[in-house]
Amino acid sequence: MRPGPLLLLLVLAVSAAATEKLPPDMAGEISPPTGRIAFIRAGDIWVMEAIGTNQQAVCRVSNAEGRLSWSADNKKIVFTRSGMVDLKRPDLVGGRHKVYDLFICLLDSAQAGNRKYWVRLTHDVGSRGPEWSSDGRKIIFWKDMNANTISARTPNYQLCTVEPDGSNLEVLRPGWEGEDEQFLVTPSINQWGDIAFVFFAEMQPGGLVILPRDEVTLSLDSIKVLAEKGEGCIAPSWSPDGRWLAVVCQSETGSGLYIVSPDLQQRYLVAEPPSRTRISNQPPSFSPDSKWLTFATGDNSIWICDITGGGLRRLTSPGKDQAPCWSR
Repeated sequence: MRPGPLLLLLVLAVSAAATEKLPPDMAGEISPPTGRIAFIRAGDIWVMEAIGTNQQAVCRVSNAEGRLSWSADNKKIVFTRSGMVDLKRPDLVGGRHKVYDLFICLLDSAQAGNRKYWVRLTHDVGSRGPEWSSDGRKIIFWKDMNANTISARTPNYQLCTVEPDGSNLEVLRPGWEGEDEQFLVTPSINQWGDIAFVFFAEMQPGGLVILPRDEVTLSLDSIKVLAEKGEGCIAPSWSPDGRWLAVVCQSETGSGLYIVSPDLQQRYLVAEPPSRTRISNQPPSFSPDSKWLTFATGDNSIWICDITGGGLRRLTSPGKDQAPCWSR
């Protein structure tokens, strides 16, 4: 059963005093972590057991970047590869900027010893941040609609979906062509079609918003008002059971990993970063039973802890690792 009505905005006032942890009786029984965690190491896709053992490369691409997501059957991982454009116009105005596309890693190929095989999903040099839907039918992501336009002055990021074979790409906001310098990015979708995303304005994060899929078409002015309530919160990720949404909250005093309830009435601190680092701005990821989270820190190491903040453990050494994602 769906856990309560979903409101249209995320009321998340970032406060250094908001350090309450989830009470154990609300968390329920927490078993040891199971499953596997995919992550990026030095631009390649790696996989390890949930306790950090058996680390192995599964896709040698050298330029993977950002969010990873497992297919429903745990046989594939969708990811982003990045490139670079260095543009100098005749008036010498221009500059370097990154471009992106989506690819799929096939774990059967890795098991057969072929770690240099992948399938290209998009060809528009603007697609990034993919997440596979829980039913496996769609992949949601954000795309710079201006990425392949040589004369574009600014990006125009839109939320999109595509089928796993690369067909039926859909932009979720019809009429996006008239929108400029206000974007919806880093989407995460739950089993009921509710999308959590970050609203950007003037290239700065304006705040976190949750909307049913059919209401993502609200006016940008309306979305901006909703986003003000979620100021400072980024990198949303739904739990598999739909009970929680994990977010990274940032303020002048630091960053923290939080969970919030879908009715937006409860918010709990899960973890704060070790001294001299921060929680990564890549979305965290829940374990299959929704009791654990994996996340990266600014020193490029991978961590896990349970939703009460217990069992905090570093799985990889600092230096090369980012964007962990738990298997289904």
